Amino acid sequence: MKNTNEKEILDVALMTPLGKFNYRVGAIIIDDGKILMVKTDKTSYHYSVGGRVHFGETANDAVLREVYEETGIRLEIERPVFIHENFFTLQGTSTRYHELSIFFLMKKSSEIKNIRSGSTTDRGDKEQLVWLPIDSLSDYEVYPDFFAKELSSLPDSVKFMLTKN
Repeated sequence: MKNTNEKEILDVALMTPLGKFNYRVGAIIIDDGKILMVKTDKTSYHYSVGGRVHFGETANDAVLREVYEETGIRLEIERPVFIHENFFTLQGTSTRYHELSIFFLMKKSSEIKNIRSGSTTDRGDKEQLVWLPIDSLSDYEVYPDFFAKELSSLPDSVKFMLTKN
């Protein structure tokens, strides 16, 4: 994994006087009625496997890279499922974010049993991988929050989602 400073230079992220813009990707990894999510000890919420796209990198390549970095396995993309435009303030900060994310459904694989935790956030917090049951996602604090409703019946075509907090 690249050091934080080098990685931040590569990320498609822009700090403005009003806040930060991010371009990111997320992986929807489903197995046995559960979705793989990420959590740190410093946060109360779970979030999708994924991260920022690097400058000059395709969204497809970015999600494959992020899945490998965070899980240690190489999965294939089945298809894009959601485009999410998200406006929020990061928990514990006053920084406003405008984020554009593409979420990809990953193909089922026997490699799922080899998943390992070990990645870190941009701030150096250790991440843990957690399998959450899709039918009770609303019992958890999950981001993006539309996962709780949408993952039980995935749309047939790409669906645009908008969140303004």
